[in-house]
Amino acid sequence: MTTDNRPTILGILLLVLFFIQFFLKLEWVWLLNLQQNEMYKRWSGLAIALLITFQWLLTITRVVKKWRNYSIKMTTMHKWLGALSPLFFYVHSMGLGYGYLLLLSYTFFSSALFGYINLDVIKNSGDLLFKGWMIVHVACSMIISILMLFHIGVVFYYK
Repeated sequence: MTTDNRPTILGILLLVLFFIQFFLKLEWVWLLNLQQNEMYKRWSGLAIALLITFQWLLTITRVVKKWRNYSIKMTTMHKWLGALSPLFFYVHSMGLGYGYLLLLSYTFFSSALFGYINLDVIKNSGDLLFKGWMIVHVACSMIISILMLFHIGVVFYYK
């Protein structure tokens, strides 16, 4: 069985491009202006929230016995959506934020990076490495989900 590393390559490329634009302050003025619009922020936020929520479907297909036959297809979709996640993030925000938003951003990108460097990519089937990798990736995902819900609450409470 051959491994498809295209999602990893695309994900790393988009992640690198995000940080290049961030550190070099390369901004599309039209997108930056759009990101200041409340309705745009809410709709783009909904898109990224749906992406994060959809990523949890892989866990469900692995845990629910009658859905396990979908887990291979969901793994492929999970990898491709994870690869596109820096683009979703960029469309929502060109920056990383402050305070809890900075933590959310760091955790989001860390989880994505862990996803890109999965065991198919590093060609290791060691049980200890797999369990460690899975714990870190899922823990990051749980923190992202909690911070995302907190962020949604803050956005709608203060607006």
